[in-house]
Amino acid sequence: LFLPSFQDLFGVSMVVPLMNLHIKSLGASHTVAGIIGSLYGIMQLFSSTFVGCWSDIVGRRYSLLACILLSALGYFLLGTSTTVFLFAISRVPVGIFKHTLSISKALLSDLVSERDRPLVMGRFNAASSVGFILGPVVGGYLTELEDGFYQTSFICACIFLLNAGLVWMLPWSEENTGNREHKRGNKGTDSFSAKANRDLHLKSATNGAMARDGLFQSPWIQVATVLRRIKGIACSDLWDIFLVRLLMSVAILLYYSNFSLALEERFGVKPLFAGYLMSYSSALGVLAGCVLGPITRLYQHNTYRILLHSSTLTCTLILLYASALSIWMVILSSTFLAFSTTIGRTCIIDLELTIGGNEASGTLLGVGQSVTSVGRIVAPLLSGIAQEFSPCGPPSLGVGLALVAILIMNANKQKYCSHGNVKLKNQ
Repeated sequence: LFLPSFQDLFGVSMVVPLMNLHIKSLGASHTVAGIIGSLYGIMQLFSSTFVGCWSDIVGRRYSLLACILLSALGYFLLGTSTTVFLFAISRVPVGIFKHTLSISKALLSDLVSERDRPLVMGRFNAASSVGFILGPVVGGYLTELEDGFYQTSFICACIFLLNAGLVWMLPWSEENTGNREHKRGNKGTDSFSAKANRDLHLKSATNGAMARDGLFQSPWIQVATVLRRIKGIACSDLWDIFLVRLLMSVAILLYYSNFSLALEERFGVKPLFAGYLMSYSSALGVLAGCVLGPITRLYQHNTYRILLHSSTLTCTLILLYASALSIWMVILSSTFLAFSTTIGRTCIIDLELTIGGNEASGTLLGVGQSVTSVGRIVAPLLSGIAQEFSPCGPPSLGVGLALVAILIMNANKQKYCSHGNVKLKNQ
């Protein structure tokens, strides 16, 4: 699963930076290009919850394969887009079904124990981030060739087809058998291992049974089940977790919203330096995903405490950036912010799954993606308003939002801690 996640973002990041240049070369105005980009974001906003819930019903294998193949179709159509209309049509299947990483995360949460989940999720994010770092470099080289954009789009479609083959080759049928054999072979081991094996086997068997039942349901029954599950999530007591995710997402987006322009206005550095600094932060984010294991062991697998401390550090670092008097303070804040944001993103997902339950992991991850999409829509508007007052306005506003998120976490401390204790006892 780490390899398809790497290839997924590698292929996408080859194409996405070149899309604005391509649509303008087709004769589209800035307004039309913006509308198409916004429509893609809106489709992602509404489809992520439905696709995630659908993966809970029909199973990860079929939903993941469907999303990969339909995304491949979208990038193939993009490679044939010689008019603005064809370009817009090519974004529809990608906008609706490009949730491959979310379903992969839901599959990982099905396969590993809750104790190991932050470590595995961190490595998964690190693998995909490496693809995001390398992709733009390769895409920039390919676009220099004749018809470079079309070639890049076709290569991206081929990468998705390769991912479909890799997912199809995963040992799906052996999963339950493997867990059962492992359980028999460990009867004489300590109670911790035996309990973990029983939990994994029960979870795997339950998810497999649900997938077999859901796959052969009629489409109308599947839609009704999806809507019922979404209603259950909407009426649950998870609102505070999703609100924390929204506030922290907007705070981080505000930090990066006018990063290049603010550095030029405040310190007189060129946009090229800002680009190098963002690439440096991305590389550190990959490293942060690899060190989550020691961090979770240090915190005795208390995800709530890790999230609270990482969010507090993020808030402090954004404040340091907003009040920085020299470029070296900006470099210092960017260095540690790469670690705190990567750890925070992983921990908020783990907390959602811990409190919400693994049986609806696809739905929970889909709702979380929708919440993040709302942040992407809201952040540019807030950034523009705050920037009217000062170049430091957006990050200062981000500090306020992060403080609100920290206060919400403190106010609900008892709920998080009680779930954390139950989680540890069950392991």
